[in-house]
Amino acid sequence: MNTRDLIRSAFRNAFRSRLRTTLTALSLFVGAFTLTLTTALGAGVNDYVTRQVAAVGSDDVMLITPASQVETSDAGPATYDPNARAKSASANPLGSGSMLNAADIDNAAGLDGIDRVEPIRPVVVDWISSGSSEKFEVEVNPTSSIGQSDLIAGVQLNQTSSEPQIVLPDEYVDALGAASASNLVGSTVTIGYTASDGSAKTADVTVVGVARASLLASGAGVNTTLSNDIADAQAIPGQPASYSVAVAYLSGSDGAITEADISSVKAELAAVDLAGQTLQDQLGVVQAIISGIVGVLNAFAIVALFAASFGIVNTLLMSVQERTREIGLMKAMGMPGRTVFGLFSLEAVVIGLIGSVSGALAAIGLGSLISAAASSTVLADLPGLTIMLFQPSGVLTVIVLIMVIAFVSAVLPARRAARQDPITSLRYE
Repeated sequence: MNTRDLIRSAFRNAFRSRLRTTLTALSLFVGAFTLTLTTALGAGVNDYVTRQVAAVGSDDVMLITPASQVETSDAGPATYDPNARAKSASANPLGSGSMLNAADIDNAAGLDGIDRVEPIRPVVVDWISSGSSEKFEVEVNPTSSIGQSDLIAGVQLNQTSSEPQIVLPDEYVDALGAASASNLVGSTVTIGYTASDGSAKTADVTVVGVARASLLASGAGVNTTLSNDIADAQAIPGQPASYSVAVAYLSGSDGAITEADISSVKAELAAVDLAGQTLQDQLGVVQAIISGIVGVLNAFAIVALFAASFGIVNTLLMSVQERTREIGLMKAMGMPGRTVFGLFSLEAVVIGLIGSVSGALAAIGLGSLISAAASSTVLADLPGLTIMLFQPSGVLTVIVLIMVIAFVSAVLPARRAARQDPITSLRYE
């Protein structure tokens, strides 16, 4: 019996008892359905979180902030030390634990593993308008100089351009009178801001892109040219410069940034009362929570599959018993034991294939409906989030996993069939 005949016989024999096979496949259906949904849920949320973190920056940067000055222990908060506070405030009264000053920037830039440090200068924009439209409030994303926006239309900011550029959230499309996001791209808008002397200033800015709202980086993105122009106008003469955050560009020993390099830089920053956080740190916290939730849901699916494996064992054991004389006849006609083993194993794989494919297809259908409904209702404030992302690789993994479980479950019954003595089997009543 060649492979094609073996497969054909396995499909035919699997449906000898349709009711028994259907019930066994339904138990696999439940596991496949649940695993496909939870896999899609994890993929959808992780994809969204990854894109949100990408809006903050790239993998070779670290955000530097002042180290926390409030220390606690098992005995409670630390005693106030005025000398320590005075020392930290001596270089800059605004740099006493809540803001970075010039000395902090210089200290960070001199550390091993850091190529350069660029402080982010805070800017405040009062309003934005387009042509004769009314004025609307607008907030500037402070990390837009290092981030990548989740664009709907247009291109990313050009940080080396001498032309003032802006990427607007999609909520400004209708407000500024544009027919669509694409129509807003390339247009010129006017922004207004207040200088340090209290005077009102305006600037004409080119819209280069329109982006979805982001959880981790809200507001409009502006390029370095526009940011510096506003920051220079809002700087108070005679007051030391202060920054809430700075961006450190890392440099690895062999060109690649390793975990060891990152840990070393964090330790060096801590030694000078600074704290460093990479984008992976931000991503890891959120993904750990998501992975925990998905793991719990997957546990229910595994329990269902574990129960289904006993159903497969029972189905095939009964099939072996019912077909004892048939097995004896096949072996008497020269069919080797390994072929008999393969025949019963393939029957289990067929049952696994039916249960897994039907469960995966049902999950895709229902999950797509739920995802579409949620995106327009409860998740309407999270544009770009596909709560259930069905990736071909994920669905295929679930199907293959269940077919493997079915095969493993069939080992005992298949071995019993393969080891039967043909003479004894032919005498079986």
